Amino acid sequence: MSGDVNIADPILGDEEVSRIESVVDSGMIADGPEVREFEAEFADYCDADEAVATSNGTTALHTALEAVGVGPGDTVLTTPFSFVATANAIRFAGATPVFADVDPETFNLDPERVEAKLEALDGRVDAMVVVHLYGLPAPMDRLRELADEYDVAIVEDAAQAHGATYHDSPVGSLGDAACFSFYPTKNMTTGEGGMVVTDDQRVADAAASFINHGRETDGYRHVSLGHNFRMTSIAAAMGRAQLERLPGFVERRRENAARLDELLAETNAVTPVSPDGCGHSYHQYTIRVGNRDSVAERLDEHGIGSGVYYPRCIHDQPAYDALDVSAPAAERVADQALSLPVHPALDEEEVERVGSVLRDEVTVEPPADPARTTVEVSND
Repeated sequence: MSGDVNIADPILGDEEVSRIESVVDSGMIADGPEVREFEAEFADYCDADEAVATSNGTTALHTALEAVGVGPGDTVLTTPFSFVATANAIRFAGATPVFADVDPETFNLDPERVEAKLEALDGRVDAMVVVHLYGLPAPMDRLRELADEYDVAIVEDAAQAHGATYHDSPVGSLGDAACFSFYPTKNMTTGEGGMVVTDDQRVADAAASFINHGRETDGYRHVSLGHNFRMTSIAAAMGRAQLERLPGFVERRRENAARLDELLAETNAVTPVSPDGCGHSYHQYTIRVGNRDSVAERLDEHGIGSGVYYPRCIHDQPAYDALDVSAPAAERVADQALSLPVHPALDEEEVERVGSVLRDEVTVEPPADPARTTVEVSND
């Protein structure tokens, strides 16, 4: 048997090394001109006016929430099916998260559930954090309509959606602010790092101040409480090289996903959907199966990595025990979701191997359809 097929494999090369060496040679290794260049280039990529680089994706989320005015006593609606950082950032800003259930086909927020939650909370929601999970854009047209109707800000959690598009608009240009992560497994990386993008100069200024100890300018006038959430120039140098390669990375992910769709068509696995108008960037290729754990074990026996993102909903985490949440679709999906290798470092033979093993060597049971119920509001 050939070598293992990993669930993730960052691609780093001579250009990243060269740019990092140039920064090291310059002696300006902390926040500086390299970061400003990366911010400008990333804003342009997202078709946004402004970008503020941060130390990681979680600090980007926290910063964006603070910058759009979320604070103590506020309520922020989000999805229960995401990495815990989505909700943690809400709490870091002093606000309370509430959860609307997901669409089990897309894994993203279900607009009907969002609308019901907004109606039930009757004006007590101040913002929404909308996650584009696994690289699939959330249904932003309807969510934007609801946000306008109920006068709430939208922060896009695009930590997994670099390169995704929604009706030809880049993810990151669809809300009041958007956040990206550059963790090593993401569609592009800076090692660790994050970015806030926005078209609102006031939001950008507030974000830039918040990540720099609340400074008003480059001097020592601090007008508000802030953190040191700055990105280093070394990270930005890597990011600039990665950004140039991002379109190719995303295209390769899409090609790999299309081939997996073909290979898995005759199995009981429910493969990812990409609704009309959505340009999926396939940070993860996530299937739903009825026997998730046994499928993962069998793949491992064949040297194929897989991942469970995420095995429990946020409200089922011990840190969120105080919340009483009804999200049956999200809970069922958390029992069924299994992510397969789709990253651009895979060669054609490896993609064929992943699909063929699932098709020919593994018993895949169909997933039960997640139930949908009316929204409960006991977590307010």
